[in-house]
Amino acid sequence: MRHKFAAQLYTLRNEIRKDFPGVLRELKKMGYVAVQIDGLYDYPADEIADVLKETGLKTAGMHISLDRMNNELETVLKEADLFGTTDFFCHYLEEEMQNIEGYLKAKHDLLEVAKKVTPRGYRVGYHHHDFEFRTQIDGKFALDYILEKEDGLSLYPEVDTYWVKMAGIDPLSYMKKFPNRIPILHLKDMTNDERKYFAEVGTGTIDFQPILLWGEQNGVEFYAVEQDFCPGSPFDSLELSLTNLIKLSEKSMRIETYKRW
Repeated sequence: MRHKFAAQLYTLRNEIRKDFPGVLRELKKMGYVAVQIDGLYDYPADEIADVLKETGLKTAGMHISLDRMNNELETVLKEADLFGTTDFFCHYLEEEMQNIEGYLKAKHDLLEVAKKVTPRGYRVGYHHHDFEFRTQIDGKFALDYILEKEDGLSLYPEVDTYWVKMAGIDPLSYMKKFPNRIPILHLKDMTNDERKYFAEVGTGTIDFQPILLWGEQNGVEFYAVEQDFCPGSPFDSLELSLTNLIKLSEKSMRIETYKRW
């Protein structure tokens, strides 16, 4: 399982602006095997691709705005090819789209993109926050509506453990609605106090062990660690999350081995 742990680069956005190649080299040294691209921050795509190749870091998909998918799709695909990934996810809907009309448009546009790129081997997905659980469409959460199959095509969910819990729903229970449909899972913990703030994986209220077990049984290809805001150095936060994840994964493997006996 250790070969599936990735760092979502939004966590290091401030450091990346100063030295993107240096951030990648540091993550490799830390023990991460993959990163999820969250933008290029004015660095040339081919330069970043060269550093990924140099370090041996894999790419656990990319976060791409809906606007770029609609208006720069071929460039997005070229970046995906350079980074060696087939996956890109709509990472955020602006506030003006966080309503029924916005969700209807987002689903329509994303499925149109999927129709164009699926035959070429790419996968289009949606990364959520908690606000998609606040609106209902046809009696279901807006997120469920977005992910629901239409005309034989559906988007890939990028479930985020923190945002599901923030919406008042158990992350594992929600994930179980999408067996073998979550290629990349976002791991993010929540503080054990009234703040319900972002926390390093394994230090908060979310039980990740059954989540990892479920992921291994249901085709998760990468577990992407993201921490939107960190109390100190984001490098320290990512390192602590990785250390805890390795321990959890080793324990999960022991449990699976015991079950097979």
